[in-house]
Amino acid sequence: MIPSFPPTFEAPACRRRQALARLVLASLLVAMPAGFIARVAASPASAGPVPANAVEGKGSAPATAEVPAEKSGGRAKSVALSAKEAQGLVALGGSLTTRGDFEAAEIAYRQVLEGNAPDGETKSALLGLAHMHRKQGALTKASAIYERFLKDYPNDDRVPDALLDLGRTLRDMGAQKMAIAAFYNVINSTLKLPSGAGFEHYQLLAKTAQFEVAETHFQAGEYAEATKFFSRLRMLDLAPQDRARAHFKAGYSLQLSGDLEGAVTTLHSYLEQWPDDENVPEARFLLATSLQRLNRTKEALAVTLDLLKAERARSGADAKRWVYWQRRTGNQLANDFFQSGDIVTALAIYRSLVVLNDDPNWRTPAEYQVALCYERLSDNDRAIATYRGIVEHAGKTPSPVVADIVRMAATRLEHLDWRDATDRQVAELFDSTTGQTKAMPVTPKPATPHDDNRSPATAPPAL
Repeated sequence: MIPSFPPTFEAPACRRRQALARLVLASLLVAMPAGFIARVAASPASAGPVPANAVEGKGSAPATAEVPAEKSGGRAKSVALSAKEAQGLVALGGSLTTRGDFEAAEIAYRQVLEGNAPDGETKSALLGLAHMHRKQGALTKASAIYERFLKDYPNDDRVPDALLDLGRTLRDMGAQKMAIAAFYNVINSTLKLPSGAGFEHYQLLAKTAQFEVAETHFQAGEYAEATKFFSRLRMLDLAPQDRARAHFKAGYSLQLSGDLEGAVTTLHSYLEQWPDDENVPEARFLLATSLQRLNRTKEALAVTLDLLKAERARSGADAKRWVYWQRRTGNQLANDFFQSGDIVTALAIYRSLVVLNDDPNWRTPAEYQVALCYERLSDNDRAIATYRGIVEHAGKTPSPVVADIVRMAATRLEHLDWRDATDRQVAELFDSTTGQTKAMPVTPKPATPHDDNRSPATAPPAL
């Protein structure tokens, strides 16, 4: 464990000394040659001035102490690092980056860059430093270091990798056109490399770069271009997971571009070809919403119910993904059908949502929607029964969400009771035998939370 130091001072110099201390202590965790720690401490990034009496036989410095730097022309020269020492520092920088200790990681990499290390380790330190800045979120610094690497070492074998990371960094910065240019340079650079060792890696980089071009067009809102590139990728010899993703993104791009018929065809094909892909639940959502927008109501309902009824014996992130898209699909389409007046279709989806989860925070709002649908269909008996079930089974200590629904359900019950009483009074106004009317008192109408023509008051919460 690398000890953490309390921030007694906020000055940059103090923080730098603390980071250096962590760096030196962390170096004990990796294999280093004897005397390495002393040489790190004596490097220009951390060393102070050499005492005047630090010579043999004077002061407190031992006669065998290493000289931290040689004087030449009034400037100090750093002690050259061996290849093994530089490799250890690069490995240490990567470990510190993974832990999130970016300040100490930067010191480790700069020890290599400023320590006259061999070229191989200097290149690794540059790429490591760029990766650290990218993970830290300092994208401008990361892109500058990648560009420096490409300028200083244009013939290095890692140029395609650096170009790929540069393109991703530029895209994250919002420079889509520059990112696409970098990705095309990845493809061009791999074509110039000779076949042999590492050829498969370069082939993979070229395919990845094509995928990144398509993804960049997609993120830039250029859906027609994205569709074209994703469709091409489906034809390449990619890993099954990548081909499935390209197929899905092609359908997604078609929907966003407004080509709903093309989206429906592509998404149907994707679901048939890749039924176990991780993007299947989202693809069903896209398919259902596309069908709804095309007024193909029965097909949209079938896709939605299939998604809600799907049993997935999975765990972790995949299970959460399925639950999220089940709820979002059912809730959005049911609300849309309700708004458009298709109450029967909305009711079918809401009833499926009720049995989707036993959590009261989910189930109670869905039951309330079901009751509203019964009201709109003039099936007051079922509406009253559903409202009453909400009130009776809410529990003694409901959550705020459930408590709000219970209050609204109680209000709707009062409203329905008033309507029933009013209907009975109106019926009694007419004498079945004489046809004469009787003066009957009318019960005042209770306040209602919303008009029946409005959309459902509360939608089931999404994850």
